[in-house]
Amino acid sequence: MKVMINRRISLGLMVLILLFTSGNAVAGPLADRLQAFPNWQSKPAVSVAEGDLIYPDWIKGTWNVTSTLIEQIAPLAPNLVTPGFEKNQAYLNQPVQFQVRFVEGSGLNPGGWRGIPIPVSRNPGIVADRAFNGLKIAQAYLGSQAVESVKVDPADPNRQITVLKGDRQLVSVVTGRGSEIPAPDQFIATEITQQIFRRQPQIYLNEVETTTHYQRVKDAPEKITANQITAIYLSPQDPDYFAAGGKAIALYRYQLELSPVATPNQ
Repeated sequence: MKVMINRRISLGLMVLILLFTSGNAVAGPLADRLQAFPNWQSKPAVSVAEGDLIYPDWIKGTWNVTSTLIEQIAPLAPNLVTPGFEKNQAYLNQPVQFQVRFVEGSGLNPGGWRGIPIPVSRNPGIVADRAFNGLKIAQAYLGSQAVESVKVDPADPNRQITVLKGDRQLVSVVTGRGSEIPAPDQFIATEITQQIFRRQPQIYLNEVETTTHYQRVKDAPEKITANQITAIYLSPQDPDYFAAGGKAIALYRYQLELSPVATPNQ
């Protein structure tokens, strides 16, 4: 249950999702990392997460997303395999649909802390509406009745709390991020997230990497596709942490398709 929730919510952080440094970066290590998949020997080199990820202008808007898990790998099996890895095979090639939203960084987030509208970013540019995206993705994977709320700390867009039914809570803190622009119609972003899943009297810790390559469709630039990889790492508190040697113990690869939500005037 721990890993299944961590994987699904971490997906919501992507688009959640939803990520990283200035959008002025160029192609480089992240593109190489995607090419090397699944031969990942360590986490990516990232900068300390400050502020929010700035996306390219062409991702602005509300999107219908179809996310399909197309591959899952346990690199350290059979010695180290995450609980729930086998169960997640039921999601292979099964499309999941939800909405995500990207907004001007100077806008307000109406789903802010305690319902108070807050700035989603102190920086100009396009950012993910993290509360909206996190809620939609969590509901898509866990069911609308299982998710009570998703809130983003007004003082720090990198801290998010997902409250689940049954006195459960997932605290996600983005600690590192990076991004690249290989071409004007492409964007690669990665983020490292510390996740704390609380269910009294237990607390579980994990570290999650989400690396995503977005690309506008050549013959239909109003649509976007993405290749997304989620990697699960053991936390230093885990008794098997040193046995893992810093490598991911679970890798999940998704194909994403984003289509713009039609407006009343369309």
